[in-house]
Amino acid sequence: MGEDHHEALKTELYYWGTTPEDEYFDLHGIKSTKSFYTSPRGVTLFTKSWLPPNNQPRGVIFMVHGYGNDISWTFQATTIFLAQNGYACFAVDLEGHGKSEGLKAYVPNVDLVVDDCLSFFNFILSQNPTFQNLPKFLYGESMGGAICLLIHFKIPTLFNGAILIAPMCKISEKVRPRWPIPEILTIVARFAPTLPIVPTADLIEKSVKVPEKKITAVSNPSRYNGKPRLGTVLELLRVTAYINSRLSDVNLPFLVLHGSADVVTDPQVSMELYELANSKDRTIKIYDGMLHSLLYGEPDENIEIVRGDILKWLNDRS
Repeated sequence: MGEDHHEALKTELYYWGTTPEDEYFDLHGIKSTKSFYTSPRGVTLFTKSWLPPNNQPRGVIFMVHGYGNDISWTFQATTIFLAQNGYACFAVDLEGHGKSEGLKAYVPNVDLVVDDCLSFFNFILSQNPTFQNLPKFLYGESMGGAICLLIHFKIPTLFNGAILIAPMCKISEKVRPRWPIPEILTIVARFAPTLPIVPTADLIEKSVKVPEKKITAVSNPSRYNGKPRLGTVLELLRVTAYINSRLSDVNLPFLVLHGSADVVTDPQVSMELYELANSKDRTIKIYDGMLHSLLYGEPDENIEIVRGDILKWLNDRS
């Protein structure tokens, strides 16, 4: 039985709740903590950390998950990998996601979510003075990539770089509802913004390539599997249009990664980000045939390629 099979088995046992969390992290040679953090606006948010075993990280990564996801299931496969390679990782379940406060998958104001993230990240830095002299990076997947760019716009000099995984800089026309549905939904949203009635494709079906991994992703007890809520969709349309209009204002070092077959977020928009950004240090990787979930939903050999590109980029800047 090969090493890859052993790793997959350990992961599956953890996801299905048969391996205790502490034992799972011990098996991977890292430390992990979890806690609740109350943001300045009074929203209680679930947070986690993943730390190198020697407590001497070479860099700090603040991570933001995507829409409908959370930090305690498939997302943390990446955080474990990064911690094993010397990076202290911190993440928070966004409002309305995972174990954080709020109606499931309802994000009425992304600007407030950005403030929550910044407040938590600054809290971590204040509690760990040694982090101040380490390289500090943002990491965001899909909607989380959009939030990372909004964080950068708000405080341009706080971070030393960003890793953007299939960032939602614009809603793909392939999943955006067709006219006149958006116009009708806009009117209805004024009266019932929390209604989960926006017609969209099954995101897991469109994001995850490996059939067995789809089963695990759907089994996440904290994941939102319903239709998108009116208010959330309209807010994401607003925010992504704003980001798309400011691509030339991006000036921090960044690595943007996208699958060429992604139909959830548009790889062409990532190309536009790369071409229009004002960053002197910018890198883009478009992976032929890969879907939206680059770091979980692909075959293991593809995930290793993406992980390797991320680690090399980080190590070269740490």
